[in-house]
Amino acid sequence: MRATLTSFVVLASCLSRALGATYALTDNYVGSTFLSTWVHEAIADPTHGRVNYVDQATAVSKNLTFASGDTLILRADDTTVLSASGPGRDSVRIRSVKTYTTHVAIIDVRHMPQGCGTWPAFWETDGNDWPNGGEVDIAPNAMTLHTGANCNMPASRAETGTPTGLNCDVNTDGNTGCGVQAPTSVSYGPGLNGLGGGWYAMERTNDFIKVWFFPRNGATPSDLSSGAGSIDTDNWGTPTAFFPNTDCDIGSHFDENNIIINLTFCGDWAGAVYGNSGCPGSCVDYVNNNPLAFQNAYWDIAAVRVYE
Repeated sequence: MRATLTSFVVLASCLSRALGATYALTDNYVGSTFLSTWVHEAIADPTHGRVNYVDQATAVSKNLTFASGDTLILRADDTTVLSASGPGRDSVRIRSVKTYTTHVAIIDVRHMPQGCGTWPAFWETDGNDWPNGGEVDIAPNAMTLHTGANCNMPASRAETGTPTGLNCDVNTDGNTGCGVQAPTSVSYGPGLNGLGGGWYAMERTNDFIKVWFFPRNGATPSDLSSGAGSIDTDNWGTPTAFFPNTDCDIGSHFDENNIIINLTFCGDWAGAVYGNSGCPGSCVDYVNNNPLAFQNAYWDIAAVRVYE
């Protein structure tokens, strides 16, 4: 009897580790909770955007950050014409105080910043040892890893998106990382906002990183959309992006990471693609001189939930 019981315990333990898809809610960031558990980072933009990140007191006083009930608004200044020689457009970058390793992070977003030159992002990174501590980006229509050396992705894998790069090493690919383009335009910008938003979910383990997107009018797993106390990612279907550890030791490339939500303008990515966007003039000139164009450059976030 004892041997049978021992065998059962060992088997159950192995099955649990093999599945590894059930997680419990540990942090539920909603409304004013963000003001006490996240930090407004008034720093120089590491992506070289035409932006001036402000501290929390400034953001609240200028109504660039508004938190109440189940709503967090993060927005950019939409009234000021900028001097070409002065700082960039006032905006917000917030970072979670807590850090995470194996977990699932979900953002329930009603509206994402849109407009010429805008670059919103929901991402995770280790700010103390970049890029060696890893970075996972969810930015307009793409999900991307940025790492140190020796992290590559297979060309063919189980995902609905399309790979745009296979080498995650920032030192060899001009920091483009190993990205996956989403298969639909409703996952960002006007398409997303027209549906009233949706959910992005990122699962990170030592075996893989997965990212899903579910539009608000789609078939979203009920445990994800309801903010349930526990979730089972095995029931969520094929992810939009799948980053396996077949040629990348994820456990060694990713440390404890903070979650970051920000809005910048132009810079390394948005500035580079601006010329092909159909927007007028140069990116920096447009951002400087057209404040009213950024009235829709805001995040409306219902919640960020973390499961471990």
